[in-house]
Amino acid sequence: MVDVQSFQDDRHIAIQKVGVKGLRYPITLLDKTEKYQHTTAVVNLYANLPRELKGTHMSRFIEVFDEYRHDLSMPNVIRMLRKIRTELDAQIAYTDIHFPYFINKAAPVSGQMAIMSYDCFYEASCSEKGHRFIAGVIVPVQTVCPCSKAISDGGAHNQRGLVTLQVSLGPFFWFEDLIRIVEESGSSELFTLLKREDEKFITEKAYSQPRFVEDVVREVYLKVDALNRFPWFSVEAENFESIHNHSAYAYVEKSERSKIEPVHEGHGKIDTFMLD
Repeated sequence: MVDVQSFQDDRHIAIQKVGVKGLRYPITLLDKTEKYQHTTAVVNLYANLPRELKGTHMSRFIEVFDEYRHDLSMPNVIRMLRKIRTELDAQIAYTDIHFPYFINKAAPVSGQMAIMSYDCFYEASCSEKGHRFIAGVIVPVQTVCPCSKAISDGGAHNQRGLVTLQVSLGPFFWFEDLIRIVEESGSSELFTLLKREDEKFITEKAYSQPRFVEDVVREVYLKVDALNRFPWFSVEAENFESIHNHSAYAYVEKSERSKIEPVHEGHGKIDTFMLD
């Protein structure tokens, strides 16, 4: 059959990214407790298109992703992008993959178990010069306002916030460990199921540990930096204020993303990053 995508294009305009966006697909991830976790991702896959070609072969993105979806450990994502480059004869391939990650979590006093959901994501690119890989977790926390507590005769306003922690590819790590770092940095962590004794404990704990958004990002920064494992990371916090019609926001990062040295494929280090 005629391959129209491979026709020559006389407009001579190279396209930096072309591909499929918003693909919903079941995937398998590594899980610290259960070994593997099955979830559903929203996937974007792209590659560059040389100026002389009319179009890319969209179906090949899906074919390659389907081959790798059963093991989306971080080194396998890089292998997938390499194959996309090969299949499409592209100089560079990209992906970002967003998915809920589930952790079975016990309430602090009653010990009642329930599943907590966290939004996580990968962002990666691969070229002949090397690759870039960022993993991220978005973690809900509770914060009590230190200023409100200091100026009030009783009580203090509190709110739910979201903290986004992104880390560049380094030694092996678990999503669970990154999530735990964030949860320990707010006034209190959140739970899916709580009994009365749990609510009492969380309310009193949060009140005794008030945090601004500035405090939260600094606490996360110090904990991640102490690991000495990631050449780059960033921490972003947004509090959905309970007494204002706007959010409070803070952001900090370890180093500029442009300063990260790519890990060249010829070094053969990809397998050591994420595999035991």
